[in-house]
Amino acid sequence: MSQTNSGDIMKKRNVIKEQKIEFRFHILEFIVIILFSILAFSLLKVTVIDKEIYIQKLNDLTKTVVYGQSAPRGRIYDRNHNLLVDNKAIPVIYYKKQDKVTSREEIELAYNLLEHIQIDSSKLLLTNLKEFWMADNPEKANNKITNQEWQKLQNRKLSSNDIYYLQLSRITDEDLAIYDEHDLDAAYLYYLMNKGYSYEEKTIKDEGITDLEYAYVAENSDSLGGFDVKYNWERVYLYGDTFRTILGNISSITKEDKSYYLDKGYSLDEVVGVSYLEKQYESILKGKRAKYEVGDNNNLLLIDEGSRGNDIVLTIDINLQKAVEQILSEEVLRAKYDGNTEYYNHSFAIIQQPNTGEILAMSGKQVIYRNGGYEIQDCTPGIMTNPLTAGSIVKGASMYVGYINNVIKIGEYQQDECIKLYSVPRKCSWTTLGYINDIEALAQSSNIYQFKIAMRLANFQYSYNKKFTLSPDNDVFSKYRSVFNQFGLGVKTGIDLPVESVGNIGKSTSPDLLLNFAIGQYDTYTTLQLSQYMNTFASNGVRYRPHLLKEVYHSSDSNELGELDYKVEPDILNTIENKEYLSRIQEGFKAVINYGTGVSSMGYTWNPAGKTGTSESFLDTDGDGVVDTETLTKTFAGYAPAHKPKMTLTVTSPDLINPNTNSDYSSYANFRISRRISNYFFDTYGYD
Repeated sequence: MSQTNSGDIMKKRNVIKEQKIEFRFHILEFIVIILFSILAFSLLKVTVIDKEIYIQKLNDLTKTVVYGQSAPRGRIYDRNHNLLVDNKAIPVIYYKKQDKVTSREEIELAYNLLEHIQIDSSKLLLTNLKEFWMADNPEKANNKITNQEWQKLQNRKLSSNDIYYLQLSRITDEDLAIYDEHDLDAAYLYYLMNKGYSYEEKTIKDEGITDLEYAYVAENSDSLGGFDVKYNWERVYLYGDTFRTILGNISSITKEDKSYYLDKGYSLDEVVGVSYLEKQYESILKGKRAKYEVGDNNNLLLIDEGSRGNDIVLTIDINLQKAVEQILSEEVLRAKYDGNTEYYNHSFAIIQQPNTGEILAMSGKQVIYRNGGYEIQDCTPGIMTNPLTAGSIVKGASMYVGYINNVIKIGEYQQDECIKLYSVPRKCSWTTLGYINDIEALAQSSNIYQFKIAMRLANFQYSYNKKFTLSPDNDVFSKYRSVFNQFGLGVKTGIDLPVESVGNIGKSTSPDLLLNFAIGQYDTYTTLQLSQYMNTFASNGVRYRPHLLKEVYHSSDSNELGELDYKVEPDILNTIENKEYLSRIQEGFKAVINYGTGVSSMGYTWNPAGKTGTSESFLDTDGDGVVDTETLTKTFAGYAPAHKPKMTLTVTSPDLINPNTNSDYSSYANFRISRRISNYFFDTYGYD
């Protein structure tokens, strides 16, 4: 190749290289222009377009905001707008520990305050007084520890707590003899100032505060080093203990819940709902405290006016609730004077409104022996949390299993006679019922009819003493439980309370337990689940979520309800599809009350329907963790009138009867409760 050609090639390469460099420079120049444009626009947006927004943010970050006294919570009413829970203002003298305050300074504060208020020191403990002496005499307290013990502390053979308790134990009566009654008051006040967590407001006095005491602290709070006054709002229960447990409680925020409530914007000195309805509807009932900005001269400028929390109306009828509680209290006490009731101590009752899921009344009452006599206590939460062996009350769902799986037909007759399976004791109904159809099987609570349904579902042909086995590819238990779930058995009901048990679901798939399951002798259910079960029949196959909240109202400035916020609409969880089968079971439930095992269980109520249950239960009577005693549990659930139900009633009495005696007597407590409640309900509210 000639030198000329080589030179041309090099020139071309240099030109191309320069062009690439220039192109890249233009790209970089373009990017820089874009970035500067973005920066310029952002600066324009901050300084001109969004100027007011950022000024407001700056003010929000730099201004000091304080909150007013705690706001009252929303009121609670029954379905007829009878006021159940109100608020009462309680004056309080409190103490909030200031930063870097010393024990000596707090002692001086205590003595100073005692010049102006009275303190009842009768609850002062010896330990409290010793702690006060240690804070009051730190050098003498340190002299209680030997040089050897101080050395052990340095060598980590003793902890600071060890030293503290050694000091405490070595304080003598002679040391404490220097204190008179006034000093004891100061010691108790010092204890009140320091108990609990350091960040908390400590209540010093909230009872018997005179106007002079309140006025002095209020006027001198700036110089009292952490003492101040406020009004707390205390709940007032206008119907006393009626429905008291389920209404719930309020309390201060615990250390465990501190982060949760801080994230929700609460202050640590606020009270919150800690159980049942108060907790469930905390976000509605919570009051809003007034918000102030601290001005240049420490004057307060109102930013956001406080208000009472919103009011809630419950589904409960308080007069019906009172009657149910009274009946339960009387009957559980009366039952203790019946024979064979030594293991019995409580019953539950719940009334629901079909087609809405509203709970009209619910109560549990327990009888305990104390101080030489019987006392009645409330145990209403057990309706949701204490599962029991339900017994024959579930046979309506069991019958539906047979129908939809085509192992029985409507009107089919079967022979009710004892059966005997291999290595299993004889199984019978409560009496030999003979040749009966499905309606009579429900009316007379036939076990055998249900056993034969279960065996057919398992593809088992019964013969005397034959071994009953289940095919691995035929999950009969699941077939039963899927239907039971549709009626509310074995699943949570969804009630609007923070606690609810699903019951105990058996793990074993023994063939014998399948027969027990079909008659309510295996899985356990709560009284609330049994109520939802019967309510599904009463509502013609619609399973509603049970609920206690009916309406929410905005707070008002008067004693009247404010503007309606919203109503709780019925919540349908599922629907039983086959209405023909459902109707047949409903006929069976009417037969139960008309001539079967439940005659008069709903008193003289017109056109009732329902189902009774008796189950074998077992107790641990000696506390060793092993069940050792058989009992009988009684259950009943029904509704009326059957053609257009107005109410559903469920009553349960766990461990009502002790069958292990020479007497055959059985208490009728469960029967008496259901009959009395039914009669009261329809005498009071009629059938329309």
